[in-house]
Amino acid sequence: MELLRNAVRPYAWGSRTAIAELLGRPVPAPHPEAELWMGAHPGDSSRLLCQDGSEVSLVRLLDAEPTHQLGRACTDIWGNRLPYLMKVLAADEPLSLQAHPSAEQAADGFAREEALDVPRSAPDRNYPDPTAKPELICALTEFHALAGFRAAEATVRLLHQLDVPSLRAHVRLLAAQPDRDGLRALFTTWITLPEENLRALIPDLLRACAEYVRSGGEFVEECRTVLELGEAYPNDAGVLASLLLNRIVLRPGEAIYLSPGNLHAYLRGTGVEILANSDNILRCGLTPKHVDVAELLKVLDFGNGEMRVLTGERRGTNLTVYRTEAEEFELSRVEWNSGDRAGVLLDSAGPQILLCTEGAVRLSPTSGGAGSNGNGGHNGHTGGARELELSQGDSVWLAASDPCVLAQPLGEAHERVQLFRAAPGAV
Repeated sequence: MELLRNAVRPYAWGSRTAIAELLGRPVPAPHPEAELWMGAHPGDSSRLLCQDGSEVSLVRLLDAEPTHQLGRACTDIWGNRLPYLMKVLAADEPLSLQAHPSAEQAADGFAREEALDVPRSAPDRNYPDPTAKPELICALTEFHALAGFRAAEATVRLLHQLDVPSLRAHVRLLAAQPDRDGLRALFTTWITLPEENLRALIPDLLRACAEYVRSGGEFVEECRTVLELGEAYPNDAGVLASLLLNRIVLRPGEAIYLSPGNLHAYLRGTGVEILANSDNILRCGLTPKHVDVAELLKVLDFGNGEMRVLTGERRGTNLTVYRTEAEEFELSRVEWNSGDRAGVLLDSAGPQILLCTEGAVRLSPTSGGAGSNGNGGHNGHTGGARELELSQGDSVWLAASDPCVLAQPLGEAHERVQLFRAAPGAV
């Protein structure tokens, strides 16, 4: 059990306050800070802060001690690779509109691009690795997102209410077939429009959305989002595509799971994200980066309806587990509210990362866990069973061979304490 030092990714859409506040650094930060990465991604691996004062890359440690760190159940499925990546995501501006492939699509696409000798770092590469990329985001603050295709009938209603003359033929297309095939046809029409058509059509749409917001109606927030995206990305087909998606507002503790093929864009807010350890992204718009329309259409799921908001499965008083179909990860949240100071036993669930997002917590190894069965040491990298105290922003690595951990909140009884746990979903 060792503390982690994690990388902060400075993407332009990030916040100058959220991650800095979490880590106890001066606010505002000198540049946007978008993501805090916790895990063994080869592009920015976490580093273990060892008891002797040294540091070791988690990627290198997993290569050196795969069975000890990951456990046999994990290595049998994923080899020496930690299957998940945990992040704190802090968005002040919208991210690109994107989707991720299934495991089969990723493997096929990776093999195809390898055979064509497309460099893995090439900007037009779609599949830099052969793995799927499902993900889940759990809100720390109010979190706004577009995710999944809205029910086709509701989208027809929205488009009728906007009544944009240059869109009427498109509306009739969907109204005649308000299902996944109709959505595919309309989406394909919009995403393949020539730039001169977009330059004529999108300003008409923005004027209609502005008038709708002034007059009011059931889709005011959707129209505000279109206006925001149109200002940031003028004449981008993604502005049109955003009209087709569910607009979601998560309260703290609520989450959404994005399965393969789900078209989505995070708009603003801070959350804890867990995803498969993959870089496979098929972009649709709202970005200057490469958009491969043909490949995107192979990946997208045009199933439509309301996006399910997860509140998690309660286990006892303090523990909430966000269950999904993903084999690569499972996210849990432990919280203590005012007056509650009960210890919570975190059983051995394979390789784990714990992140404290509020207050402070003490972690104490307990007997009976995987680490008490004589599996041996950590070749000097870790120091066996010991207590650790985590403050807000601190994170810790628990090897599969480490003991179970008792988590106890610290501080005054009125203080709220919150801890997130990442673990494999199939172990």
